[in-house]
Amino acid sequence: MLKGISPMLSPELLKVLCEMGHSDTIVIADGNFPAESMGKNGIVIRMDGHGVPEILEAILSVFPLDQYVEKPVSLMEKVPGDTADISIWKTYEEMIAAAEPRGTEVIQTLERFAFYEEAKKAYAIIATSETSQYANILLQKGCVL
Repeated sequence: MLKGISPMLSPELLKVLCEMGHSDTIVIADGNFPAESMGKNGIVIRMDGHGVPEILEAILSVFPLDQYVEKPVSLMEKVPGDTADISIWKTYEEMIAAAEPRGTEVIQTLERFAFYEEAKKAYAIIATSETSQYANILLQKGCVL
């Protein structure tokens, strides 16, 4: 255990976050996301038993969002006609607004297959047990100033 560091940030996850450089991306994926196939060229971190919000909050406490791009946070858009509840996005907005001086203006949505293409390029994917659909979130790392 480390003082001032969320216990949600395991040694493996902390190592990955430290290894990541400016512009590298990380996906926090819901339980339905194909983490292993999307992450076959990167690092997959299993965090079964945890949801996306608690992991996002912990990561945002140590992770700078890219200050040189307009939208360093991406969410997977709902497929047109899908009735899935995306109220979890409100939680993400609150967390990002609390952690990021630019507020929720840093968030964009990507069409489902565009999100998958970005996920394939991610440095790492965190696989969770999140049951909310469309709960996937991609973060682009910035610089510590």
